[in-house]
Amino acid sequence: MKLVSRGSKERTIVAVNDLRIGHDFLMIAGPCSVETEEQMFKTAHAVKQAGANMLRGGAFKPRTSPYAFQGLGLKGLKLLERAGKETGLPVITEVIDTRDVSWVCEYVDVLQIGARNMQNFSLLKEVGKVRKPVLLKRGMYSTLAEWLNCAEYILDAGNQDVILCERGIRTFETYTRNTLDLSAVPAIKELTHLPIIVDPTHGTGKVSLIPPMSLAAVVAGADGLAIEVHHNPPEALSDKDQALRPQEFSVLAQQIFNLRKYMES
Repeated sequence: MKLVSRGSKERTIVAVNDLRIGHDFLMIAGPCSVETEEQMFKTAHAVKQAGANMLRGGAFKPRTSPYAFQGLGLKGLKLLERAGKETGLPVITEVIDTRDVSWVCEYVDVLQIGARNMQNFSLLKEVGKVRKPVLLKRGMYSTLAEWLNCAEYILDAGNQDVILCERGIRTFETYTRNTLDLSAVPAIKELTHLPIIVDPTHGTGKVSLIPPMSLAAVVAGADGLAIEVHHNPPEALSDKDQALRPQEFSVLAQQIFNLRKYMES
């Protein structure tokens, strides 16, 4: 891991428009998947008003069941792009196929590699060839070394703008969707110069646990958070049980900003 190792360079700062990730706190918010124009635009404006500085939304959804909602594809990308431009927020979406990388780059500011594709080495090499930042999620069964080696593939292919995302790992516990490994945050900072954010939504799978785990992630030293927000969660086509309502996100965002201000004082 010669390129991602802590001693190889100073801390990486990833520039996305006016954002300097690794220096500025990254607050990604938005729905699990892009569903409708109304859903996307209402949610986008709500998270922008609450203080989010990046908009998320899935156009392609790799799902456990082949019969579950798989995303809107190109239509979803266009809606996400429009919502981002209207709110002034840079946008991020997951790419799942090597054949899609180049044209997805035309619509988004950041590419996401999901947990299921963390070790899709062909995909890692492909996103390593483009000039777009990449958010690399930790695989659900992956060690820190395995995760960092996947980041190494991207850097080795030429793309230095990689952001790591801890999103929980599979353990024997069944109460939560995953087990959020917050120890990964300080551990990763000991091991690499890359910024690391936390996804408490997938890390817990429970609305009630997202706020405390978000605040704990801030205290642990995370460079940002990724939180799912939907304007009407009961009608969401995916992950409705773990999406915050806009008002809930607004309250949490204020708590996060207050905590960070206290920590910096």
